[in-house]
Formats: sequence, structure tokens, C-alpha cells
Amino acid sequence: MLSFLSGLLSRLMSGLKSRPISSAGSASPSSPSASSPGSFGKTGSTNPRTLAWGAKVSAAFRETLFDVSAALGVEPDYLMACIAFETAETFRPDIRNAAGSGAVGLIQFMPATARGLGTSTEAMARMSAIEQLDYVRMYFKPYAGRLKTLSDVYMAILWPKAIGKPEDYVLWSKDTRPTTYRQNSGLDVNGDHNITKAEAANLVQAKLDRGRLLGNLWSGS
Repeated sequence: MLSFLSGLLSRLMSGLKSRPISSAGSASPSSPSASSPGSFGKTGSTNPRTLAWGAKVSAAFRETLFDVSAALGVEPDYLMACIAFETAETFRPDIRNAAGSGAVGLIQFMPATARGLGTSTEAMARMSAIEQLDYVRMYFKPYAGRLKTLSDVYMAILWPKAIGKPEDYVLWSKDTRPTTYRQNSGLDVNGDHNITKAEAANLVQAKLDRGRLLGNLWSGS
């Protein structure tokens, strides 16, 4: 009996010594209570990342968009909503402005803007969407860290002067900027002949809401 108990004790001690223990003294990564860093993307979050309009673009586009947003300090959903609005939900890098302004691409780069970034709208139209995201990053870089709201992200595209202004800030008035007001009169929601920052961002907000619903069709790292 003594030899049996001695053998049993020896086997128990051997089993305890072979059990993996982390440096913090907690259960090994194979334990159900331990998480595996990076299993849900670069942040190591235990929740899958989601992205507005994520189901409409490729995995490579999503990852590049996340990187661009992080570099700029911008909420990724806000940037996606602006791109959805500017491209009529196509996310095509070659889409051109229907009114004939010459603008092209993900955020409707104007010819002068493209030249300022060292390229042209013709060259941009030949880029892939992922390649063009690098120019989106370059365009937004001067405003990095200042774009905390959806309307401010959109103002960087539409009217940078309004970044950081209150939502009731008037962009264009029929009295003071009649031509610009006329070109954008569809944004004058309440018909008071003034287009405010909030009114201008109204349609982009709708794209954000719609994109978040569609984004739920995709989630991942």
C-alpha cells in the first residue's frame, strides 16, 4: 500500500511540473480564459473590427483604410462615409464628377488638388482604389488630429475653412456667395438661404448610417 501511494504521489507531482505556466503565473494560452493577442487584428481586441461600408470593399482596402485613419487620427467610419458619398457608393477610384467639374476619385480630387499632390486626375483615374488611398492620406495630412467629427472630416473635402467651426456655421449664403450658394442650394435643408456646416454634412450622415448597417454584413480582422 505504501509503495502504491508513493507511486501515485510521484505521478501527480510529475503532472504538475509539466503543466505550462505563463510568465505572469496565469494559465497557458490554451486555457479558455486566456486570449491570444492579435487574433482579432492589430489591436489585439477581443471584438472583431467592423467598418461602415466594409462589405463593399476588399480586405486589402479595409486594412489600408484602417492604417490611413490611424495615421490621421480619424474615425474610419467617418472617412468611409465621405468616400461613399463622394463616389455615389461605388468606391471607384476613376469615378468622375457628374456636373463636369473635372473632379475624380475617392474624394473627388479636383485637377488643381491633384497637381498639388504631385499627380493628375488622369493618373488618379488609372490607379487602383488602394493606390489612391495614399493620396487620400496625403490630402488629409495637413488636418491630422483636428478631424474629430463627421462634419469636420467632410469639411476637409468640401470647405476646409469650416473645420473646427460650430455646426451652425454658415458656409455659403445666397446674399454673400450667390454663385456658390446656387451650386449647392440642394443642401439648404430649411430653405433659409444659408447653408450651414450641419446641413452640408447631412447627406454624409445618411451615408454613415446606411454604411454601418451594410458594414454589419462584414466584420473581421
